[in-house]
Amino acid sequence: MTAGNAVVPYEKGRKGDALTVTVSCQGKGKITVAVRPVHVSFPLECDAGQVSSVSNQFAVSGVERGGVVDVEAPQAVRWSLTVGRGAPAHADAPGDD
Repeated sequence: MTAGNAVVPYEKGRKGDALTVTVSCQGKGKITVAVRPVHVSFPLECDAGQVSSVSNQFAVSGVERGGVVDVEAPQAVRWSLTVGRGAPAHADAPGDD
């Protein structure tokens, strides 16, 4: 696990693949994860007593290029990050059951 701020590079992928970013953290505070160059970011609230995790999949223009994941975190928060690629998950349209 890592503490504090870090920049993690990722390699380019195949056209049509989605980019998945999974982050886990422990320690009181909030981390912010920014994926560049696709211009998406998300926060994660971390708890001192347990591990918090979130996984986000991005299937937007530009994810096939390589880039970096920029994590901003207080020193008191330990975190880990996984970046993966693969076929986009199927999302049901609103009203589909």
